[in-house]
Amino acid sequence: MTNTAGAPQDPPGTAPAERVVARLRPHARVLFWPTIVLFVICGVTGYLFGNLPEEWHNITLLSGASLAVLLLWFLPLLGWLNRRYTITTRRVILRRGFFVRSRQELLHSRGYDVTVRRTWLQSAFRSGDVQINSGPDNTLILKDVPSADLVQKALHELIEASRLPMGTRASEPSALTDESTFWRGR
Repeated sequence: MTNTAGAPQDPPGTAPAERVVARLRPHARVLFWPTIVLFVICGVTGYLFGNLPEEWHNITLLSGASLAVLLLWFLPLLGWLNRRYTITTRRVILRRGFFVRSRQELLHSRGYDVTVRRTWLQSAFRSGDVQINSGPDNTLILKDVPSADLVQKALHELIEASRLPMGTRASEPSALTDESTFWRGR
């Protein structure tokens, strides 16, 4: 069943389906210096390769350049790719790790406090650390999220939408019928 906007609509009487609101990664700014190092390594290797006096010097140069690219560019790229934040209509999911994966979830219905912290560099790029506090021992930090203010606003709206106002609970249809199996006369 679809509504006029073309979005799928849930059948009446069922809970709304969970939908993805946003998929985020940390700001790509962290890949700036590794990419500069990659360009420098490729430039130096291209300039020196073939100009060295011995063949083993060229092989050593290529081996060293490959190792430097692996350590200084590829590993930071993998670290950035393996940190993902997903915000749905019901929860916030933080996934991280490559060899050892970890996943944290926080339901909007629990209610929580959302704080944005920024350094001066993050302010220049409109990113920030979104800290989600749902209790004294449960803090979830979405590090260096792009458009941190928009993420905070979206989380506040999702928290409000997950809470049912007190007046609407009485108008919800009950799962029990008015007729009891024991008291037939009612």
